[in-house]
This record gives sequence, C-alpha cells and structure tokens, in this order.
Amino acid sequence: MPTALVLALSLAHAVPAAAQSATSTPAPLPADTARTEATTTAGGERSELERVTVSVGRGQLRSVQSLTQAEFDNALAGTSPLATVARLPGVNFQAADGLGNYEWSTRFTVRGFSQNQLGFTLDDVPLGDMSYGNFNGLHISRAISSENVGRASLSQGAGALEAASSSNLGGTLQFYSNDPTGQFGFRASQTLGSDSATRTFLRVDSGASSLGQVYLSYTNQEADKWKGAGQQKLEQWNFKWVKTVGDSRLSAFANTSRRREVDYQDLSLDLIKRRGDTLDNFYPDFAAAVNAANTLCQPSNYVAACDDQYYAGAGLRNDELAGATADLRLATNATWKTTAYYHHNKGMGLWFTPYTATPALKDSQGNDIPGTGSPIAERTTEYGIHRWGVVSNAEVELGEHLLKVGVWFEDNDFDQARRFYAVRPNALPSIYQFPSNPMATQWQYAFNTKTTQFSLSDTWSVTKDLTVGAGFKSLKVKIDGNREVGNDMPSGSITAQKNFLPQLGINYRLSASNELYGTIARNMRAYQGAATGTSPFATNAVGFDAIKGSLKPETSDTIEAGWRTSGLGYEGSVSAYLVNFKDRLLSVQSGSGIQGNPVVLSNVGDVRATGVEGALSFRLAPTLTWYNSVSLSKSTYRDDVVSGGTPVAIRGKRVADAPDTMVKSQLGYDDGALFGSIGVDYMSKRYYSYTNDASVPDRTLVNVSAGYKMKNVSMLRELSLQASVSNLFDKHYISTIGSNGFTNSDKDGTYATLLPGAPRQFYVTLTGKF
Repeated sequence: MPTALVLALSLAHAVPAAAQSATSTPAPLPADTARTEATTTAGGERSELERVTVSVGRGQLRSVQSLTQAEFDNALAGTSPLATVARLPGVNFQAADGLGNYEWSTRFTVRGFSQNQLGFTLDDVPLGDMSYGNFNGLHISRAISSENVGRASLSQGAGALEAASSSNLGGTLQFYSNDPTGQFGFRASQTLGSDSATRTFLRVDSGASSLGQVYLSYTNQEADKWKGAGQQKLEQWNFKWVKTVGDSRLSAFANTSRRREVDYQDLSLDLIKRRGDTLDNFYPDFAAAVNAANTLCQPSNYVAACDDQYYAGAGLRNDELAGATADLRLATNATWKTTAYYHHNKGMGLWFTPYTATPALKDSQGNDIPGTGSPIAERTTEYGIHRWGVVSNAEVELGEHLLKVGVWFEDNDFDQARRFYAVRPNALPSIYQFPSNPMATQWQYAFNTKTTQFSLSDTWSVTKDLTVGAGFKSLKVKIDGNREVGNDMPSGSITAQKNFLPQLGINYRLSASNELYGTIARNMRAYQGAATGTSPFATNAVGFDAIKGSLKPETSDTIEAGWRTSGLGYEGSVSAYLVNFKDRLLSVQSGSGIQGNPVVLSNVGDVRATGVEGALSFRLAPTLTWYNSVSLSKSTYRDDVVSGGTPVAIRGKRVADAPDTMVKSQLGYDDGALFGSIGVDYMSKRYYSYTNDASVPDRTLVNVSAGYKMKNVSMLRELSLQASVSNLFDKHYISTIGSNGFTNSDKDGTYATLLPGAPRQFYVTLTGKF
C-alpha cells in the first residue's frame, strides 16, 4: 500500500458514516425486543430500516449498513447519493465528474457485482438497475434531489426478500426521502465551483396542519465539462406529502427531472499515451470533425484514428416519478404497507457518427444544394418508459415469531429505437435538444415486461440471545418483444422464473456488546427487456431463436458470516462471504461502440467471489469522529469461454472492475458551529479485459471540506458556509472502466472504454434556513 496512504490513514476519515456508527446507533437491544420496537424519526414515522433489515439496530441476520440524514446533510451539495454511500465496506463507486452525477460514467459495484446485478429502490419504489440505458427505472440522481435524501440502507450480500428488484444478484441499496418538517420554513442554497459550476436549491415546508405536511423543492444545476466543451445540466422539482392518522401513516411524492449532459470522449490506454488524458471530442468545432470523417473514416481511407475523436455525444433524459403509500397499523401486532407508483421517461443517447453520412438536399433540378450534406449523421438510441406497479408487505407478530409476506407487481411498457438524423453544416442540431424528423430508423421495438414477485419469511426469537430466520421469494419476469421496424431483428417472448429462492439467517448475541450472524441466500437476475446491452433481444432473429429455449437467467448463492461489536465510543463489524455466481451471461460486440453492431448472448459459466470486510468507527472526543472501512476480495471466472468460435482462456482470471483491496478512512469534526472532514480513498488495480492483460493502476484520492454554521442570524434560523476540495492533490487517474463494456483482450491498449477522473475541484456552498 502506498506510503502516502498509510500516512493519510493516520489522520483518517470519518464523518459519522456507517449505520452502526457510534454517533447514530441507538443503544443495543435484545434481538427479540429490537424486532418489535418501532423507532421514530423527527416526523413521527415508523423507521423504514425496520422494514429493510429484519430487525432494527443490532440483531440483523445479515450484513446491513446504513447512512443517516446527517451524512447526506454533510455531503457537498449536489453530490450523487451513490458517492455518499461509497464509504461503506465492499462498495466501489466511480464517475468521471467531480460530483459523481455524469451517468454515462457512473459505476457502482458491491463485492464484485456490477451495477446491473444489484437492486435499487426509493421509498420502496423500484429504480431498476440504474444503468445508463435503463429500461425499467432511473438513476437515483434523477429520482430525487440529493438534498431531499433522508437515509439509505445497503445490504452488501443477501438483499431484503421483499425488496422490489428483479436484478439483485448481489446486494440491495434502498434510499428513503426525508419528511416535510413540522414547522413552516424555507431553505435556500447556492453552490459555486470549478468549471463554472452552479447549483441552486430552494425548498419550502408547509409545517404541520390537519391536512398533513408537505414540502416543495426546486433544483437547478449547471457545470462546464472539466475538459473539452459543453455543459451538464439538471433541473428538478420534488414534492412530498405526509399525514399521520393514529398509528398509521399516509404519504405521497411526485418528482420530475430534466437532465442534459454532454459526453466526454471514451479513451484507451493507447490514446492517453499518444494524446494525453485531456483529449476530448471536437465539439463545437464541426469543421474539424468533418475533416476527420473525410480523411480518416471513409471506406477507402479508413484508419483506426477515426475513432480517436467524434464531433459530440450527449445524454438527454426527462422523467416523472410518483408514488403513494399507505402504512397501516392494523393491530398492535400487525402492519400492512402498500405503495403504488408510476414512472414515465423520455430519453435519448446522442452520438454524431462518421460511419453514416447526411445526404445533401436537392434543388428543383435534382442537383445537390451546397452546405446541406456532410459525412456525419446524428445517431440516437431512444428510450420511452411507461411503467406502473404495486409493492405490498404485511407483518404480523405472533408470540416469538415475526411473519412477513410481500407482493410486488409491475407492468412496464418500454419503447426503444435506433434512428439517424441529418447533420447539415448550415443548420447544426443542438446537443441539448431532442431531434425530430429522422432520416432513417434502423430498428424500433415495443417491449412489455410483467414482473411478479412473492415473498414469505418468519423470524423466530428462539431465546433472548438467539434469533433465526427463514424465508423465500418467487420471481417471474416475462418479456414480450415486438419488432416494429427493422430487418432480421428478433421478435418474441422470453421468461425468467424461479419459484423458490430461499434465504436463511441466524443471529447470536454473545454479550451486550458482541454478536455473531450468518446468512445463506439464493437470488436470480431477470433478462433485460431491451434491444441493447446484455439482452437476448440484442442480436438478430436467428440468434434469438437459437437461444430463447436454452438460455438460463443468472443466479447466485451467497454465504456470509460476521461479528459486530460496540462499546463506549466505538463500534465495529467484520464480515466474510462466499458467492457462487452461476450461468453468467456474456454479450460480445465486434467493432467500436458507436457502430452499434449486434451482440451475441450466451451462458458462459460461473464466477466465484470471496472476501473479508471490516468497518470501525470511533468517537475520539465529543466533537471528533473517525470512520474506517477495509475490503479485501478475490473474484475469479470459473470457466473458459468461446467467443466468435475462438476459445478464450479466462478460468482463474480476476473479474473485470473488481479491485482486490479498498481502504476508506475519514476524520470528521463538528462542534455545532465549526465542522469539517478529511477523507482518504484507496483502490487497488482493476482489470478491464477478461484475460487480465489490460488494467488500470491503483490510486489514492484525498478530499477535504470545512464549514461554519451560525444560528439566529437576523431573519435566518441558520446560516452556513461550506467549502470543499475533491482530489486534493490533483491526481491523474482512470476513474470509470467499461464505459463501452469490457473486452476479451487488449494487449495493445487500443480499446476505448476508459474515462479519466476529474482533476482537483473547488466548491463553496452558502445555505440559509428561514
């Protein structure tokens, strides 16, 4: 481990961060008492963590860690909630921008499982797998403004049985919004930062009334890219209503998002060596892009340098997400919680491709009109989501048993198309607007995905020290794909179904300060109902017919065990795990990513992951905290594969984007007025080729922040100023790997699937609460 890291860790890193942090965890409760105790928040609600983790506080039957409101409040305004969660053990989060919001680059992995193999929810509403081309959800940064996130719970291994997810082979990350305050108030925050970054956040809370209490917030964020030209923009409205009726609670939310982000160019190791890590697309220099297309990209003169730079790329997303929840206390020993939700999305991924030309317009004589044609076209992948669903869970306490039953149903209509639009030098299209009037549609699909999940579990307090739990879920996901445009493209149906996915757990309290736990669980990941990505439909008609009867959904078997300890001023945990991941699906694409060639999907064998994780939190003084986490893991492929008829020897090779070692440490200070933190984040080498002949080196990052709060300043209840610096020592490093997927081999370093991390960034936020 680098000497700099060891020295930094001696200072170390910890705003009260983990769920089991000494600053935020209640006193330990006996397992049977913890199971039934209803904790409350400032809004008087029953804690959602009780619903996520079998029991609250200590007594969980599996590895679960959480972040509280304080951790999200102390994060820099606009920081992705995923970046805040990244301090927890086993978590690897990467992004190419300073705040972690650039969705093409964001990668969130847990214990070697990639983002599309995890489960994500917000207030029990499923967010899908949060991948860039998401077909059944949306990213958390669009689902809610980061200032309105109240808490999060991460289950690193065996996810909650009742969690609404069809992708959680690995863990489950569940976010919860904060409640409207019981007092009328107004909050205004303004952030300024590097690269002309600005973020405005406004929120008004109604206060309590006979009709309940509500908040309405508005967010507007803009920033230039840290290299190249173009902006990344986000505009959001969030609304939430809460009303308590006796021991029951009603709530509803409605959130909108408008995101526009200009892409960074994907790089390779060879490109970085030849032209540096600040290389980017040509935008706004269209003449340079035309020159490259004419001299490098034509069939008669094509050279690999054609793919060094393109004119531009962008991601456009419009989202509306709404949900309503009835959390009812039916009796002293019974609750029933039901959430109904709806999500609409309109999205496009834009690429200006030199592989398709824009023909010139013709005059009345049939001659080309000068300035109306070009060797470049605007290629889009277009998304449209209309999904609705219901999540319903009931709990009944019968003596020493806590019975849970859950149901989730979702109906998702997903429209997807690949189109090309004219790019005329005399009327260049805006990269911030949805184009219209396509000149060609390569393919167009209408998918319908119906998801049905049922779960049942029993948690039994055998003695005051011993708790055991057993349960299962059944999951069925049926996809109907209807090809509306496109030759030699597949249509048809495919179903992923497992009727018995069991989960067993045990917790034994050794003493008032120490406990042991263990879990065994099986999970399944459904197929993706889309025409791109790791999907059975991302191929041709012959390929789909060949695989639809033999393809198997991915499954995983997880075994984990751990020890938790706590005492005066400290709290710690250690866990070990073994995961066998079966029937891995692999899609292989030929050519560069922008060409959009079809992939071939097949089951290619198994993966095994083993590891040990630890977290330790200290309160060194009333104002000083120190949090540390360490993750040691080994994830390997268990079988060789055949790609394009060629054997590829990957048995025993390390899994792509699964670092062996991660160390995170944070030292935090807060005396009620002055506050600050210094954080260190170390990650070991990561591979991006399956044969492990291509990798990016380890890196160590340091972030610092400091601020000051004042109470009752003139007409303000509180005034605060916070300054932050990310990547303090301005390190050059590769953040995202796999932006264009992984490759079998890249000995020459020419595969463009890397995104460098942002250089040192400065931010300052002024917040007033009225």
